[in-house]
Amino acid sequence: MSPVAAPRSTTAAPIAPFFGPDYGALVRTDPQIAGVLLDELERQRGTLQLVASENPTSPAVLAALGSVLSNKYAEGYPGRRYYGGCAQVDEAERLAIERARALFGAEHANVQPHTGAAANLAVYAALLTPGDRVLAMALQHGGHLTHGAQGNFSGTWFDTVGYPVGEQTELIDYDKVREAARTHRPKLIICGATSYSRLIDYAAFRSIADEVGAYLLVDAAHFAGLVAGRAIPSPVPYADVVTFTTHKTLRGPRGGAILCRAELASAIDRAVFPFAQGGPLMHAVAAKAVAFAEAAQPEFRAYAAQIVANARALAAALAREGMRPVSGGTDTHLAVLDLRGAAGGGVRTAAGAKVTGREAELRCERAGIMINRSCVPYDSAKPMVTSGLRVGTATVTTQGMREPEMQRIAALIGRAVRDADGAGAPAVQKDVAELVREFPLYG
Repeated sequence: MSPVAAPRSTTAAPIAPFFGPDYGALVRTDPQIAGVLLDELERQRGTLQLVASENPTSPAVLAALGSVLSNKYAEGYPGRRYYGGCAQVDEAERLAIERARALFGAEHANVQPHTGAAANLAVYAALLTPGDRVLAMALQHGGHLTHGAQGNFSGTWFDTVGYPVGEQTELIDYDKVREAARTHRPKLIICGATSYSRLIDYAAFRSIADEVGAYLLVDAAHFAGLVAGRAIPSPVPYADVVTFTTHKTLRGPRGGAILCRAELASAIDRAVFPFAQGGPLMHAVAAKAVAFAEAAQPEFRAYAAQIVANARALAAALAREGMRPVSGGTDTHLAVLDLRGAAGGGVRTAAGAKVTGREAELRCERAGIMINRSCVPYDSAKPMVTSGLRVGTATVTTQGMREPEMQRIAALIGRAVRDADGAGAPAVQKDVAELVREFPLYG
């Protein structure tokens, strides 16, 4: 949008659920930002959203996020605040806590972390001291940057050791994890990942942690919504602590949360406040409460199951496009695709050129398909280039798409990825626009 573009109309009925009843005030005060909001709404509605860590919230969640609770400072916890006037926000946080505990069957919940990374930081602070050893999935094999990346607090302040996936199976090798735990004697073991598509054997990790006297943290940032929707097993009975984000598959506001055993509750709460954070974002806490209530409904279970069904269908269809699903498929909402294919095949342009993850991401975006490049296990390409893509089905499932649409999406991705010079992008864009019109985001 041009910096001097005229403000958009504020009378259209669909505007209020996204930007609030006072959107007109924003247009008058700051038409440039008003234009950015509308342009982003149009981008989300007019393109395919396949980024595995994204999901559109409900209008009810957006309403809580844009509420007057943003005005309230509330350092501390319900009934123990450092400011007056907290009766209403206390009730919002109590509801969020009660709903999170009920949804996941947890003994204790802290709903204040601003992000999943902040939640992980709090767990490190509660359970470890700088220099302690941590065992987590190697980043290049699917782990998250808070699991030991150099430059991140986890790799700077702690002695982190990464466990790989099997070179042939691309699955977690629990015998190798046990061997690494016996060798390195970590104080904390982390399971959960950002680019691993298979179910995790939490009982095996619990056994390994118990053998070496380590805490077990399950980072459920990506798949918490699938757990809430009973589409995959829950880590809560096995873990000492579970961290998760409230967006992604849970379809709530951007934010984090922590579940833990009762005996760790005090340490976790102190690590969130006052150690890692000051005042909580009470509008976000209220929006989390809304999302937890929505995830407890029967229709959310059907939604979570469909996410997994769609991911499996999309992975299989992309395999037919020459993109090999890492580990052979998926049990969750995401799939990691190796563009090199199998046995020297893979994705190639009409001229026979191989395609990198970075090239594939840019070509898809040019055609109206939002996706992200991804390392694959034992990748020879640089992390900013990669040999793979990561796709997720949470958003398109929210839009109502099912298995037949996954076939169409895979064909669109295949066309976009092979389009080296961009000549075919307008035709793909047209087909993308037709598909999303059939399944409109936000109606």
